[in-house]
Amino acid sequence: MLPGYRELLESPVQGKHFRHQGLSIQQTLTHCDNMANMCVARGLKLTPKSRSLLYLAHKRCIGTTSAKLENYRYRFAVVGGGCGGTATAARLTEKYGKGNVIVIEPSSTHYYQPFFTLIGGGLAELQDSMKSTDSVIPRGCTLLKDEVKEFQPEQNCLTTGAGHQVHYEYLIMATGITLRYDLVEGLTEALEYGDNVCTNYSPQYVQNTYYYMKNMKKGNALFTFPTPPIKCAGAPQKIMYLADAYWRNNGVRDNINIQYHTALGVLFGVKKFADALNKICDQRNLSRNYQRNLVKIDHKNKIATFEDLSSEKKDRDDCPYDFIHVTPPMGPQQVVKDSKLADPNGYVDVDKHTLRHVRYGNIFGIGDCTNTPNGKTAAAIAAQQQTLYKSLKATIAGVPLKPKHQYDGYAACPLVTGNSKLILAEFDYDNQPLETFPFDQSVERYSMFFLKRHIMQPLYWNSLLRGNWSGPKEIRKAFQTFKEYREENQ
Repeated sequence: MLPGYRELLESPVQGKHFRHQGLSIQQTLTHCDNMANMCVARGLKLTPKSRSLLYLAHKRCIGTTSAKLENYRYRFAVVGGGCGGTATAARLTEKYGKGNVIVIEPSSTHYYQPFFTLIGGGLAELQDSMKSTDSVIPRGCTLLKDEVKEFQPEQNCLTTGAGHQVHYEYLIMATGITLRYDLVEGLTEALEYGDNVCTNYSPQYVQNTYYYMKNMKKGNALFTFPTPPIKCAGAPQKIMYLADAYWRNNGVRDNINIQYHTALGVLFGVKKFADALNKICDQRNLSRNYQRNLVKIDHKNKIATFEDLSSEKKDRDDCPYDFIHVTPPMGPQQVVKDSKLADPNGYVDVDKHTLRHVRYGNIFGIGDCTNTPNGKTAAAIAAQQQTLYKSLKATIAGVPLKPKHQYDGYAACPLVTGNSKLILAEFDYDNQPLETFPFDQSVERYSMFFLKRHIMQPLYWNSLLRGNWSGPKEIRKAFQTFKEYREENQ
């Protein structure tokens, strides 16, 4: 976190405003940090005076919101303004009109997170992955820049951190998944103050990855994967392939020992793609260490401690590092975990095919916050938003969801394996390949890299967030028809 806010906000004068609004220091810091990160990404230098201006801008925003939004009633309440929440809000606003949908989201910045791997690998800039939250929320939809403090599903109501109550007929949960740096001893301190400790999972740290990668000349380079679930399960190894390519291109790869440490027992959950990735690792001398979970980092002595999940006693051993990319553990938002909406693990408890809550018929879930056993990716959300929309319409009409509209667990993971190569893994609930194109997608291809680098980003901003992209299902059907026709006529 950039320094300079806490002293300002804890002052007797400025603190009065936040006590009046019911906001905690931490909530306010979150808002200011979002604005600060956007400034830094665009090359602006923050001085103490500019930090004060950020605070005043934040105060103005909260004041305006507070005046307009108290005890409102909406037909649809969407909690979370990320990918799933924004796409769903757009679809509902288009169908049911202005004034029917409210989105509750505290962040001022919306990030295209699939770009974080490319940013960490030096192939893209942070500013290319961000837009203001206000700019992506659909017109006709109300945005409440606040966070939810409590859900009251029996009363069809929720309470925000600022004390507002929002009553709804239907609730869509899209709260995402939270990064739990605190579950690895010393990780937060290492990311803030340590050298050569990085992660691509946060806009706060993602730019450090490429900086440390460039400075790495020799020694041990570690890449970690925690106990699941996590979002974008391919990302921990994507950055390994990009780092390998960078170090090879700069003539230092022979001096660097690359190690991949994963809490899983396999490299990738879908065998077809795991086999292809293992071959790549063998060819490039990338060592794999399975069922090893990172539990501690000593950044002063550059020691990473792993827990052996294959042993009964979960033995621990230390591994020295000169560079380490950490994928932090993840989990549900605390407010969800503490609510009646959660399953025993803290995730929104929905039917995996209809995305409707198993106990509350007017509540639905989408994306990383739910307990659906699919890969947590933006591609999965694209497919889910179509199911959720159809499921919600069916509920309103009092009819069951048609089988053709049920979610099959589709997810896609564009596995970047080099500066211009990519394996496009697509699969379903059963971890069976569900490939779109009429060729073997387990093969590294430039065309698939081009798709990720140049097509998927505008597709995200211009189609998915507007509720107009539901995944490649229809494209897959067309290619399958073409493939069958070609085989019949050969």
